[in-house]
Amino acid sequence: MYDPTVARLTYRALLGRRRALILGALPLLLLVIAVAVRVLAGADDQTTADVLGGFALATMVPIIGVIAGTGAIGPEIDDGSVVYLLSKPIKRPTIIFTKLIVAIAVTMVFSAVPTLLAGLILNGNGQQVAVAYTIAALVASIAYAALFLLLGTVSRHAVVFGLVYALVWEALFGSLVPGARTLSVQQWSLAVAQKVADGNLVTSDVGLPTATVLLAGVTVLATWYAGQKLRSLTLAGEE
Repeated sequence: MYDPTVARLTYRALLGRRRALILGALPLLLLVIAVAVRVLAGADDQTTADVLGGFALATMVPIIGVIAGTGAIGPEIDDGSVVYLLSKPIKRPTIIFTKLIVAIAVTMVFSAVPTLLAGLILNGNGQQVAVAYTIAALVASIAYAALFLLLGTVSRHAVVFGLVYALVWEALFGSLVPGARTLSVQQWSLAVAQKVADGNLVTSDVGLPTATVLLAGVTVLATWYAGQKLRSLTLAGEE
């Protein structure tokens, strides 16, 4: 289910100079914000939760997921180079699964690691806030990577649609509209983080059992459907 050659090519595409700069911009901004807040306001648990929840988890993680998920396959489909990959004796689910693993790894590194560092800077992991949001970022990275990999497979405008989802649905509606929170990857990941953090600094509108089922279901279904779409793309090319 995992092909090293496909993985190497995908890593090279995602971590090229231009894309790496884009991936690193938001984590760097988060760290700058964390240092500035710590210097100006000192260590405060509630402020830490606000920064990590409002910027890191609600904005940074989904945007990085968009870049990594769509970038893992979208450009190859757009420029037609995916035909070369599909001509190799590699099963289509293997291609999708390998690209998913790469997208998850890249999303985790560029989102969870800076989230942990920012939390340690802000309050030294007081009340386990830094670790809780890091776990939320790790969990969310898996679902986002699967969703946006699927989007990159089915649409030539995957980045645009992905950013709309990340900025409008997750960052805006997912934070402000109660009904939308139930269908938010952000809230599902917060349900996991809530079990780690002390006190009531990390909360979610979704229960942990429901969040776990939804996270797993979305990841599996998105990965499966992406494989089916890639199979259809192959058939269309052969015709």
